[in-house]
Amino acid sequence: MTLRFIFHYPEINGPEGDVLDPGPVRDVAVAAEKAGFDAFAFSERPAPGARWLSAGGHQTLDPFVALGYVAGATERLRLLTYLAVAPYRNPMLLAKAAASLDKLSSGRFTLGLGVGYQKSEFHALGVDFDERNALFDEALDVLPLHWRGEPFDYRGRHFSARDIIARPRPVQDPIPIWIGGNSKLTRRRVAQRAQGWMPMSGGGQLSATARTRTLGPLEELGEQIADVRSGALAAGRTDRIDVVYSYGTELMSSTAGPDRHREVFAELEKAGVDWVSVSCRIEGLSATVDFLESFGSTYLS
Repeated sequence: MTLRFIFHYPEINGPEGDVLDPGPVRDVAVAAEKAGFDAFAFSERPAPGARWLSAGGHQTLDPFVALGYVAGATERLRLLTYLAVAPYRNPMLLAKAAASLDKLSSGRFTLGLGVGYQKSEFHALGVDFDERNALFDEALDVLPLHWRGEPFDYRGRHFSARDIIARPRPVQDPIPIWIGGNSKLTRRRVAQRAQGWMPMSGGGQLSATARTRTLGPLEELGEQIADVRSGALAAGRTDRIDVVYSYGTELMSSTAGPDRHREVFAELEKAGVDWVSVSCRIEGLSATVDFLESFGSTYLS
């Protein structure tokens, strides 16, 4: 099996838990690397609403700060925002954070981006929810210009820049951008402008909350992956589009045995998936490390 595995730092649901309940970030990251995971991820919730938290939402650390800390504690793990909401930030600030993290980690960063769906969070941050797609596309315009380290101008609907020179240049050229979501627009963006696709695999309720279509069965996913990659070829691209699948905490904590999980991983790989994200909804460093060690010895060795 050539799948690569991402450990998503556990998210504690509800308004009472704290983001570090699963254990200190450094210790968890070191344990994930030792267990054989290929990447480490954080999501982003800068201003979650109490109602959303009570309905199962979660808190997070700032993903760029947290991944910078992980970079200093590890040697091999790739660092992934899974995902950062591009419209929340001025794209110059987003580009600077990404380039800084890539430079400090010696080229281990992957920028996972989404359009966002939490209206209350957009309002709290002073960002127009109805403009989120336009803001997202402008970020995709600005990021590669910023990362070149050469003078550039940009005039968009929301941002204008004249004779900008931004350093540091990232180590990677480009920093991989993976885009999350299930819509046709998302898949088109991936084919034309990104290096990876992160479909949302949380079922109908999550898809409704996230304002995206429900991800279908694996056969349909395989067809969509093929369409994305053929779209990239039609756009003149020859690089491979990575595809990430979130296996989910519920599935990993189910009563299904290792053989069944291996079967699913094989099915995902056959469908065209390259990366699988897993996590664990448990508290305490000891339990988290136990999960990592068990997963590593069962599936990664």
